[in-house]
Amino acid sequence: MVIVIEPYFERLQITESDWDKDVIFQRIELAARTCYKSEDLIQLGSGERLVRGLVSRGHWAMIEFGGMFTVRFFCDRGFSHEIVRHRMCSFAQESTRYCDYTKGKFGKEITVIAPPGLLKHSQAYQDWLDGMKRSENAYIALREQKFKPQIARANLPISIKTEICVATNLREWFHIFELRCAPTAHPSMRQLMIPLLDEFHEVIPFIFDTLWEKYCKK
Repeated sequence: MVIVIEPYFERLQITESDWDKDVIFQRIELAARTCYKSEDLIQLGSGERLVRGLVSRGHWAMIEFGGMFTVRFFCDRGFSHEIVRHRMCSFAQESTRYCDYTKGKFGKEITVIAPPGLLKHSQAYQDWLDGMKRSENAYIALREQKFKPQIARANLPISIKTEICVATNLREWFHIFELRCAPTAHPSMRQLMIPLLDEFHEVIPFIFDTLWEKYCKK
């Protein structure tokens, strides 16, 4: 039996400061002031003012020093095939070569994500779901014939759920949002990237203002 879920994401962090805007601004400020040896001007709140100035002048090289920010996406393989095109990122992805979906920890079934725009109970949705069931049956059939997951995976659909961790700096996240929130982007990308942009903007203000106003502001 196929499981259908909605795509989602989560911000990963090890310490509370990983996504703390004040700490992020401090990192950027310390690096930026090195250029002019003006570290003596650092004081409470000066990081925020400096970052505002950097963004307004388009001085994005300094924004890279804010650190690496990791997001784990629960998405389909179509989404993951597109996100890995961003070469300035680091990726860690669920492997269909080694994960065996006939095992108990996967529920002995595949989990899939419906393409955006397919309404439940519609004929189009049922046609898609039937295809997912056929893919699952073919995958299980090869496993029952003792073929390894790396061979059986040839039957897995592009709609299969995958998990992928994406880590990069703020400048590259801005670039990703710029491309993947645009109306010309794939609907599956926009489905996750627009709410993620909204979350980035809430946690780390100023840096994403222009994109947020364009794609998220109500």
